[in-house]
Amino acid sequence: MAGPFDRMVDQARADFDARPSQPLREAWQDLDLIAVRADLVARLLAAGIDDAVVEARFLIQHALAPMSLEAALAGRELVSWQQISGLADLAWQRLQRIPLSQVLGSQPFWTLDLKVTADVLTPRADTEALVEAVLARCDGAPRHVLDLGTGSGAILLALLSERADWTGQGVDLSPAALAVAQHNLEACGLAGRARLVQGRWGEALGDRGFDLVVSNPPYIVRDVLAGLEPEVREHEPALALDGGDDGLDAYRAILADLPRLLRPGGWFALEIGFDQAGAVRALAGAAGLTALECLPDLAGHDRVVLGRSAPGNG
Repeated sequence: MAGPFDRMVDQARADFDARPSQPLREAWQDLDLIAVRADLVARLLAAGIDDAVVEARFLIQHALAPMSLEAALAGRELVSWQQISGLADLAWQRLQRIPLSQVLGSQPFWTLDLKVTADVLTPRADTEALVEAVLARCDGAPRHVLDLGTGSGAILLALLSERADWTGQGVDLSPAALAVAQHNLEACGLAGRARLVQGRWGEALGDRGFDLVVSNPPYIVRDVLAGLEPEVREHEPALALDGGDDGLDAYRAILADLPRLLRPGGWFALEIGFDQAGAVRALAGAAGLTALECLPDLAGHDRVVLGRSAPGNG
């Protein structure tokens, strides 16, 4: 008769075999790492993932860590079946079109490595154009920064990491997103220079408290959401994506409030969609904001609207 330990082992084995990644483990059981990598690349391509070679490398490296892929290929006997099994779990998630950042649990942004979950938008390289624009134009005196819709905290953390005398505040409507941002603040050693507040844009904040307001608000037209890639449509928060019927709902709320939030002569920088520059600049001008310019991302698309509050505001 099986004892408690034997029953525990049998249950653990049954749970292991029932994991959805089991077909991958079976397919890879008799393959070496080179063959596993080739099979993974083929499966990623078949799932519609274009950067399959690069993504396979990231997945394998994550499963092998701290051993490098190069070391594993040079000494294949170093790779354990437990590591291959872990790779199967990661690969199965990615084959379901869960974003790579969520599968791995983090995403590089600027010079930082940030925790990412399904509760926040994955930080994207396009947003680094906003960070660059702010650092180029708002240097000098210490700044108190407000990041509206902070999500993972990516923009706020990147700015504070570059300017040791800046402080900041992040606002988000989602408590789960704020938990991710708090983790990133602490992991980056910046928790002492920033605080996080739950709220809708600037509604809960006092007047003229900030030298700089930044935001990457939701700006996708609602009717377009259904046509986005599965990684975005099914696995990223709609709260961070849905910009309303014309994609401008968040800009209307933010820009109307900026003259109240910004100190006289304070700066703002907003990420925009590639075709929204004219509409966002018009909204900013109607709110009495000045020195408006639009800056491109690395692909040459309009990406950032930047300007200032009136010097005599208030």
